[in-house]
Amino acid sequence: MRADPFPRQKARTRGFTLGLPRSFAVAADGSRIAFLRSAAGDDPVNALWAFDVAEARERLVFDPRGADAGDPSDQERNRRERTREKAEGVVAYGPDLDLRSAAFALGKRLFVADLVDGKSRELAPAGPPSDPRPDPTGRRVAYVADRALHVVDLDGGADRVLAEEDDPAVSWGLAEFIAAEEMHRFRGHWWSPDGERIAAARVDENPVPEWHISSPVDPTVPSRSVRYPQAGTSNALVALSVLGLDGSRVDLDWDPESFPYLARVSWQAGHPLTLLVQSRDQRTTRILAVEGATGAMTLVREDHDPEWLEIVDGVPRWLPDGRLVFTADQGDTRRLFFDDEPVTPPGLQIHRVVDVGQDVVFVASEEPTEAHVFRASPGGEVERLTREPGMHAAAASADVVVLTSITPAAATPTTTVTKNGVSVATLVSFAERPVLAARPTLFHAGPRELRAALITPGGRDPERPLPVLLHPYGGPHAAMVVKSELAFLEDQWFADQGFAVLVADGRGTPGRGPAWERAISRNVADVVLEDQVDALHAAARRFGFLDLSRVAIRGWSFGGFLAAIAVLRRPEVFHAAVAGAPVTDPRLYDTHYSERYWGHPYHDAEAYRRSSLIEEAAKLERPLLLIHGIADDNVFVANTLQLSRALMEAGRPHSFLPLSGVTHMTPQEQVTENLLLLQLQFLREALGIPDSDA
Repeated sequence: MRADPFPRQKARTRGFTLGLPRSFAVAADGSRIAFLRSAAGDDPVNALWAFDVAEARERLVFDPRGADAGDPSDQERNRRERTREKAEGVVAYGPDLDLRSAAFALGKRLFVADLVDGKSRELAPAGPPSDPRPDPTGRRVAYVADRALHVVDLDGGADRVLAEEDDPAVSWGLAEFIAAEEMHRFRGHWWSPDGERIAAARVDENPVPEWHISSPVDPTVPSRSVRYPQAGTSNALVALSVLGLDGSRVDLDWDPESFPYLARVSWQAGHPLTLLVQSRDQRTTRILAVEGATGAMTLVREDHDPEWLEIVDGVPRWLPDGRLVFTADQGDTRRLFFDDEPVTPPGLQIHRVVDVGQDVVFVASEEPTEAHVFRASPGGEVERLTREPGMHAAAASADVVVLTSITPAAATPTTTVTKNGVSVATLVSFAERPVLAARPTLFHAGPRELRAALITPGGRDPERPLPVLLHPYGGPHAAMVVKSELAFLEDQWFADQGFAVLVADGRGTPGRGPAWERAISRNVADVVLEDQVDALHAAARRFGFLDLSRVAIRGWSFGGFLAAIAVLRRPEVFHAAVAGAPVTDPRLYDTHYSERYWGHPYHDAEAYRRSSLIEEAAKLERPLLLIHGIADDNVFVANTLQLSRALMEAGRPHSFLPLSGVTHMTPQEQVTENLLLLQLQFLREALGIPDSDA
């Protein structure tokens, strides 16, 4: 049977993510592991699995096929959009501490699975459930339905409401948009270690501007209203209360007027309820210890930075001996601390903390093209657990670590279960092998040693000059140039059509230290564009076959912003651009992101003006293709529509491809496949490249 062409295969496999084991949880004693996996590399329906570490054996716990589940609630659909969930079936689950049970929502239905015997039972939720979580002891399940926080007793099935309000703009137990989209806090309720109380977020969206998303393809469908905290406007009012199952309630007051962002919450056995809160300008954070019964708070630590403070996943937490585990920037390194003592050395940049037990497992990098898994002992000794170059991630508890590794030599990721550093098993993966192999050349570009990759047709030096296609993201929190074949598959496909594809990570991207990240402060567009131009010229000096008279650039989200501003500001360098889902004016994006990098629009108006594509529309003199999902609730289509209007008013021809029913993601198979083909066609026509050059 003939293999699919790459665009079809990528679309069918949802970017080669289907069939992979994922979403790992490890029991507190390391005895078992839970995870999700679909049955094939093109099967979008995830099932719940358990792995017994002692027996090195996996068991299917719950297969959702055939379950008539109905559509998920709006709250659950929003949660999935924030997590960029592309799969179906069981897409998330909440385990208890010992991993004996797990709760999950399936459409309008609610289930609890026994991870030991593999049996499942269905509960009767009060409404379409979202984010169900068992208490640590496994006796009860909390979930959200119709913006109210419920608890159902597994012994008897009694369901009760812990918190609810009549106001449709107020919810209990959910993460607000800013928390989920920008702070990666996806949950809004946390059980106490004894399972008798819940710390629950109360979110009041009444102050947040109301925006509307319509369905232009069906004028009979009413527009959907969403609360969107546009830069410079009001955020949701977030409060936290400790709700007792006995009906008690303690409201916490951490001065939310000065610290409106509730960034992290943790509640470990033997330790206080712990909060990380952040000021609106993001220059100050506080770690607070809370006495759950009374609400009394103790300031544990306060940090300041003249630009902003980064929020790191997995902290704050506590060691068993009572020392605080957190991260802080010292010099030009984001370091791991136990209390006030730095544990990790200068130059090792912390990405995230995976687990805090007797030891601390974390992910960090010395070189931004790699990420490795480390373990720090209570005495401060640091051990690297992964050796092979590449990108490594982990889940861990006790003496068990689940390592997922993507390396330059592997066509698909591998997942290994280790116990005390010894491999126990490799979990089966059903992911498809790509029909092509990426062969990037990684190098350092220019005086700033920008991490860059060049991809050529077939991975070979061409016999004639090639047009150049830049493919950056170029912004915060995402590195494109990594030691992974999978990262460059799409670039290899474009290269095989007759391009030399250049990917470069400039200032603002992660992994090179706080100073590198903060170099874009208040001057985002100038800095990121300068680095792409420098990377192009450095690549041209190194590789003599780059045709600088035919240079295009394409990108999505921040990369779309960068692509559009490249042809607007530097038409002598860039001759065509494809801009997907771009933020065309940071005043149209959200508070937490825009105000971190551009400041407050009322106080830093010039910084916003300098990064507005709309302000520069009249400069366009090169072919520009704009692409945007009409249903995008993250980067609203108003961004591209306002730019398109400004271009039209300035008499500047351009192309606009609206994607009906598409959000900021593009999981739809037909959309994913045809977007690649249409971009290729546009770039060939814009640069005058005949099809025979492929």
